[in-house]
Amino acid sequence: MRNGVRGALAGIAAAAVALGLAEFVAVFTGARSAPLVAVGGVVVDHVPGPIKQFAIDTFGTHDKTALMVGTVVLLAAFAALIGWLSLRNIWYGVAGIALFGAIGVASALTRPDAGAEAAVPALLGAAVAGVVLWRLTSGPTELGDAADRRRFLTGVAVVAGAAAVSGLGGRWLSTRRTVSEARKAVRLPVPTSPAPAVPAGAELGVTQLAPYVTSNRSFYRIDTALVLPQVDPETWTLRIHGRVRNPITLTFDQLLARPMVERYVTLACVSNEVGGDLIGNARWLGVPVKELLDEAQPLDGADQVVGRSADGWTCGTPTAVLRDGRDALLAVGMNGEPLPVQHGFPVRMVVPGLYGYVSACKWVTELELTSFADFDAYWVPRGWSAQGPIKTQSRIDAPRSSNNLSAGPVTVAGVAWAQHRGIRRVEVRVDGGPWQEATLARSVSIDTWVQWSWRWEATPGRHRLQVRATDATGEVQPEQERPPDPDGATGWHSVDVEVG
Repeated sequence: MRNGVRGALAGIAAAAVALGLAEFVAVFTGARSAPLVAVGGVVVDHVPGPIKQFAIDTFGTHDKTALMVGTVVLLAAFAALIGWLSLRNIWYGVAGIALFGAIGVASALTRPDAGAEAAVPALLGAAVAGVVLWRLTSGPTELGDAADRRRFLTGVAVVAGAAAVSGLGGRWLSTRRTVSEARKAVRLPVPTSPAPAVPAGAELGVTQLAPYVTSNRSFYRIDTALVLPQVDPETWTLRIHGRVRNPITLTFDQLLARPMVERYVTLACVSNEVGGDLIGNARWLGVPVKELLDEAQPLDGADQVVGRSADGWTCGTPTAVLRDGRDALLAVGMNGEPLPVQHGFPVRMVVPGLYGYVSACKWVTELELTSFADFDAYWVPRGWSAQGPIKTQSRIDAPRSSNNLSAGPVTVAGVAWAQHRGIRRVEVRVDGGPWQEATLARSVSIDTWVQWSWRWEATPGRHRLQVRATDATGEVQPEQERPPDPDGATGWHSVDVEVG
């Protein structure tokens, strides 16, 4: 066996056992202390905006999985290198493992609310990796005979097995320590102000058209959490503090005891490209934020409410927006059930008319009254606007470019949204021709999207369909194409179709 292959296998085996052991130890020190998660969190926190947008555009809601896979691939390459160097001098390998451990420790200790115990997984993993690397690279320089090769490969297999058992065992134990049972035990109160019924005709029933109400399972998820925060409602509290006359602390039971409002609200991610699917409409149950802020009595100049998540993420919402009468909620329910963990259980913010990065704080534990001049929330230093009102947008869902169309009548359909302003008109055109007004379906309120349809007499050939919307204030969706950063994408969605 050549030195290069032997060293690479030894290095990868040592790294694998380090990660597996660290995953197991992190069951007891906290999921965010596992080196992969901790390092991934640092990457998410410091990645430039364009790279973050590229990841979302490329991988969508699987961006976190792609990050973890990419991190593992890079780590494997680094481990193979230090294994190869170890055959020349074991101290090269020791230095490489020490660097690996130091990065893991530093990353874990910089996670929000991390204590000294967060360093333990990376430290133990690095120590065991050093021993494994030494054992696998010691012995004959060249594994020339079959017995030596068999001994080495057996050692690699044993190490790989131990890494798999500890890693998978740690992952299994972590899943056993979730708040799923606590969530099942939650009994949502009956709202004192129920949501209006979805009117007949709101759902057009066109194939490929997004349903008016998005299921919890299908609702998009974009956030910075590589591991879902497991927040026990029994110990959860919400602090409303900062520049207020009357600071408030609420338990989950106290929040549930307050009068509840139920509303349909469409949420949208600022990273949504024109025609994208990072948007969904759900029925939310919660306590009006305005009532809580009125009780806390914000002081003059407190023009920003900073929502803090259990994992340390922050968003800054204009105080005036939260008090202007719109249905901004501290939500506890989604489509008739307690919030799913991935959508913020036990409590999250829902604010009509604002992109999620400035309003939709999941796993919320604090509302701090401050000012935009004094504090920049998570995404602002990373190049995004401090305030993010949702732009007027529309999308063609049917037909799609992959459809086989026949000449004759074709139903063109999609959705349009301008939350908290509402949609007045949707227009469609073919091949740059005159705009034709589509038929709008009914909707619950101006805080939700609306379905639309238009009957097209399709002719053979290749055609381009375009759509634009006009909101209730009379503002027409802009034609100019702009990327999502810094405050939301603009442009007209188009679909190219072939008619046979």
